[in-house]
Amino acid sequence: MSAPLLELKDVIKSFGDNHVLRGVDIDVARGCSLVVLGGSGSGKSVMLKTALGLMTPDDGKIIFDGADVTFAGGREREEMRARIGMLFQSGALFDSLMVWENVAFRLIHSDGVKRAEAREKAIETLRKVHLGPSVADLRPAELSGGMQKRVALARAIITRPDLVFFDEPTTGLDPITADAINDLILDQVKALGAAAISITHDMASARKIADEIAMLHQGRIIWRGPASEIDRSGNDHVDQFVNGRAHGPIQPSL
Repeated sequence: MSAPLLELKDVIKSFGDNHVLRGVDIDVARGCSLVVLGGSGSGKSVMLKTALGLMTPDDGKIIFDGADVTFAGGREREEMRARIGMLFQSGALFDSLMVWENVAFRLIHSDGVKRAEAREKAIETLRKVHLGPSVADLRPAELSGGMQKRVALARAIITRPDLVFFDEPTTGLDPITADAINDLILDQVKALGAAAISITHDMASARKIADEIAMLHQGRIIWRGPASEIDRSGNDHVDQFVNGRAHGPIQPSL
């Protein structure tokens, strides 16, 4: 088994009296797609931001490619982020930029790639997510929700990252479009040979894109296993979540 590319070891994060992460242990290796399930307020987004270095944990360690980056800053942190792609929940495209400029944003503004070359690479990457060159000079507002998500995916993979984060990748999409996005995520992660971590509450998406699934509840990973075992987890919390039942150990957020 490959060594983990990213590890969170006993990570704790609180905001005053709100103890969000209470000792998260999780890891992912290259070539593995890990989906983290959890309801609203379970700590999924805080876990992701902590892993990215956007938040500093109160305790615990973040290990990236064998190096402790828990308190890394400056150049060390930037070198880590340069190897990570991110697909945001809302797409987070810049309305004022053309599609190709969105896709090539890092190339232009961080990597110093000339605009002509960056545009060429953006169009090449758009093809990988089944969008033609005619889309390149449009604005995000001129695209459907599914097309915007494809553009966001192209931006996430253009630098051929070693690790890709997917934050609720199918939110706001109809089931058919969501399934198409799941297929693209599968294809591109495999093509890159990257590690992937997705956070979601969409079980259809989780079943399709995951090699492994973990369940985050009240700031801890309470179950992890192969995606094929999710219906036989033996965990009451997981069983309730997977089947979408209101009654069980997890109390609905009302």
